[in-house]
Amino acid sequence: MGTLDGKVAIVSGSGRGIGREIALKLASEGASVVVNDMDADPAKDTLAAIETAGGRAVSCIGSVTEEGFAERFVQTAVDEFGGLDIIVNNAGYTWDSVIQKMTDEQWDAILDVHLKAPFRILRAAQPVISAAVKRAREAGEPVPCRKVVNISSLAGTGGNAGQANYSAAKAGVLGLTRAMTKEWGRYNVTVNAVAYGMIRTRLTEAPAGGSTIDVQGKEIKIGVNPNLLAAMEQMIPLGRAGTPADAAGAVYLFCIPESDYISGQTLICGGGFNL
Repeated sequence: MGTLDGKVAIVSGSGRGIGREIALKLASEGASVVVNDMDADPAKDTLAAIETAGGRAVSCIGSVTEEGFAERFVQTAVDEFGGLDIIVNNAGYTWDSVIQKMTDEQWDAILDVHLKAPFRILRAAQPVISAAVKRAREAGEPVPCRKVVNISSLAGTGGNAGQANYSAAKAGVLGLTRAMTKEWGRYNVTVNAVAYGMIRTRLTEAPAGGSTIDVQGKEIKIGVNPNLLAAMEQMIPLGRAGTPADAAGAVYLFCIPESDYISGQTLICGGGFNL
């Protein structure tokens, strides 16, 4: 028996890294999961890992920034698994530059993926959640506690040089979280955020300057200088950067029944380090 048996979850950006680990964790505890990635192959890999472990999952391929994606993402959960209980807004990437060199395109792209996309997904989910709550109340049945977990960052709580776009977007996620806490409390939905510190993923472990990722045809530079990464780890009280599994564990805490009366909160997952 898993703690999330019978629950249906959607996790954006779950083909790789932190999102993959979140999807695997929720599935391992009994949730049926809609896996998402821009690319089909990473999503298929996550899907296969879940199914091999005995879990249930389907994929929904596409960018969270595409028109109509949010509605398709939510509807996949309804069509395949009959409802929606957990929403994890995780998808994203960084496109860094100091402000005098940052273009409007950089600003808009990061705000779109980190803030506008979660807004759209929550907007698309509202009719589904509202209708389910109405049906339960009319039938005299208890309304289950549903969960939203939005992913933020220490850049959103304290800012980060070279990341005006990312810091602004992740701070906006915290405002969105607090607003939705007050809007959706009447539906018995908790809305919380997890703000990550240094987590080792392909975006941070690649050497700075020489690595890129392809985001809808754009080559985006990624990576952190290894010396800087080592120095940052020395500032973390636990003495190490986090792993994607560590990151997934923080999200899981907000998804279990024991957190049903916790809402509007931001959990720092940073090994004790805080800006």
